[in-house]
Amino acid sequence: MAYRVLIVDDNAEIREVLNVLLTNEGYIVSEADNGEDAIYLCQKQDIIILDIMMPRMNGYETCKKIRELTNIPILFLTAKTLEEDKEQGFISGADDYLIKPFSYSELLSRVNALLRRYFIYCGNEKPNKKNCIERKDIKFDKENRKVWMEGNEVNLTDIEFQMLELLITNPKKIFSNKELYENIWNEPYLYTANNTIMVHIRNLRKKLMVDPSNPKYIRTVWGKGYRFD
Repeated sequence: MAYRVLIVDDNAEIREVLNVLLTNEGYIVSEADNGEDAIYLCQKQDIIILDIMMPRMNGYETCKKIRELTNIPILFLTAKTLEEDKEQGFISGADDYLIKPFSYSELLSRVNALLRRYFIYCGNEKPNKKNCIERKDIKFDKENRKVWMEGNEVNLTDIEFQMLELLITNPKKIFSNKELYENIWNEPYLYTANNTIMVHIRNLRKKLMVDPSNPKYIRTVWGKGYRFD
């Protein structure tokens, strides 16, 4: 299967380089030089590589709009290096964040990992009760990659879904930041990943409960990690 990649960057040279690289790896590549075109094209793609600093509509705004339409993986590729920039990227709905300049091998590794995780968890078969978990007001359908809160479907990103799956299938078990990161990202843990985990936990709580400041389900165990109650 040839995956479809959308490159969104207002720099034509960067788009050309990425196009050649990904085409040579067997991907079907489309391009957009602005956020409006990216939103129009997003539902025909399998993954999006998105720049942040673009005219008219920046990458954060574009990502939020795309998240209203699809949960496909979004990789921010940007020169913005501050931790708050990365945090803003995750808050807007991105799955991963790669800083320019980057190595081609690292870019391909990130793209392949995002696609692999996304399509492993995207089932198209009919619901199977064995794969449905109900905890309090939450219904979790692993096979069809759907989550409901009080009967209303919750729109989760790929990372958020995997994080919830790990926690909800192991109730009361405390997962450290290291365990969460290595289980979900499948990469060696670094201390700098703590902020990434915190942002995804915060986003997940906001989507699952009315008052994220008083979490009912995903609890913080200070000094140890997180657990699902």
